[in-house]
Amino acid sequence: MFADLTDRQWLWGAAGFYLVGLLLGTASLLRGGRTSGAAIYGAILAGYLLQFIGLGLRGHAAGGCPLGNRFEIFQFTAWSAITLYLVVGVTFRSSVLGYFTSCLGAVLTVLSLSIPSWDAVRRTHIFGGNRWIELHAALAMFSYGVFGLLALASALFLLRHFSLKSKRVGGWFSFLPSIMDLDHIEVRLLGAGVAILTAALAFGSVYWSRDTATVGHVKLAATVAVWAAYCAAFGLRIAGRLLARRFAWTCLALFAAALLSLQAVDESRHPGAAQASERGLP
Repeated sequence: MFADLTDRQWLWGAAGFYLVGLLLGTASLLRGGRTSGAAIYGAILAGYLLQFIGLGLRGHAAGGCPLGNRFEIFQFTAWSAITLYLVVGVTFRSSVLGYFTSCLGAVLTVLSLSIPSWDAVRRTHIFGGNRWIELHAALAMFSYGVFGLLALASALFLLRHFSLKSKRVGGWFSFLPSIMDLDHIEVRLLGAGVAILTAALAFGSVYWSRDTATVGHVKLAATVAVWAAYCAAFGLRIAGRLLARRFAWTCLALFAAALLSLQAVDESRHPGAAQASERGLP
């Protein structure tokens, strides 16, 4: 039975579990109680496994990392953010972060699944068998997942700041991590994201320097712009010139810009580097 499921059906199942985690957390918060960290974590883990299978089927069909269209890019970004949360989320000791992670996973997966045009063209062998370029693309998208988790931590920081300023420390606000803990989480995630994206650009440059004709200039400009903006934010934060709410709002704005840049990345695919095939969607 499971062998007959398509990759999109597996991915819809993943989106369903992410929505379950979101609904469980929302119900708990509306009742004014603590969100169930174990239940949310379990729902996210189940969704993650289904998404891993769906993306695995895509990768097998595409002959490489599934990053051939906007649909796959959004799915991979969600998967990357959730990978990081599952690895380090327990360290944060915050069920509320799990709630927001399920929100991010649900939004990105449902949005991409609900827009058929994003998946109208399936590209295969988009990296031409070059493992360096495939590694570059995978690391770049994984860094976007890290930046997504950073945006979530920034949103929590702003909520905690609001609760303290308005003296609303009871109810579900009491379950938020301390403002100092959230600030440390933000800095660590930003540093990790910048390091991963830097490595991605370094791996890509090894190949691009040998064959500059294959470089998608719009794609490269968009990626470098995102990298430079996050580097600037990290530098200003370390220097103590971008702090507290301004830092949190900056991280949120940068992630929104990073998501918008994915359109340029997708549209600048070199037509000769991929074999595009039209297909009907299930």
